[in-house]
Amino acid sequence: MSAEPSPPVLVEREGHVALARLNRPGARNALSPELMEELATVLETLDRTDGVRAIVVAGDEVAFAAGADIPAMRARSFQETLTHPTARFWPRIAAIGLPLVAAVSGYAFGGGCELALSCDLIVASETAVFSQAEITLGIIPGGGATQRLARVAGKQRAMELVLTGRRFDAAEAHAMGLVNRVAAPGAWLDEALDLARTIAERPPLAVRFAKRAVLGADEGPIGIGLSLERRLYEQSMATEDRVEGMTAFLERREPQWRGR
Repeated sequence: MSAEPSPPVLVEREGHVALARLNRPGARNALSPELMEELATVLETLDRTDGVRAIVVAGDEVAFAAGADIPAMRARSFQETLTHPTARFWPRIAAIGLPLVAAVSGYAFGGGCELALSCDLIVASETAVFSQAEITLGIIPGGGATQRLARVAGKQRAMELVLTGRRFDAAEAHAMGLVNRVAAPGAWLDEALDLARTIAERPPLAVRFAKRAVLGADEGPIGIGLSLERRLYEQSMATEDRVEGMTAFLERREPQWRGR
């Protein structure tokens, strides 16, 4: 009997933190349509799972994700591009309410770099190498890189990276503000999980509100962002966790978050 094929995404859970690992090692975790569909479905399921408060998205030591599946893209027509299921992948990732922490080691090229940028925080190994290499294939990024790079690193750097497709390492990514933490080789996943655990210790509803508020800064003028923040603040004031957090502070004890 032949062994059953390994799933394209492996899921583990430890307490309030879930880990979703891309699992196409033979293709350096290239984002095939099957992997993208599975990852989006996994993240949406975890987003609705009671008790999960933060998610780490990781590859392996060699590659986070080495771009898109080029053979499949080469055969795709213009008409197919307009209706292809992968076009829905990026909005689905952007709609996840839980905090997403990307754990990056090795290659994060093209769509792989965009997947990391789609997450809310990035922990990178010293071995990580990033690139928006689409220009070298005769196309441009289609998963949000032109917008997210410009917002995080500024227009000048975004122009250089998108127009040249050059590679840059974790240290440069950290200096540009793309990466939150740089970890030693072998420690990158533990560092990402540790960051996710810290977030998972915070009140879950307030964490979701805070994520939406911060993302609002990227999505419109400051006036709209401030109005969004105020509405989310008012919603957080209506939660039981707010009463518990303030009571615990006054009583000098650890709060017991209930997500209500």
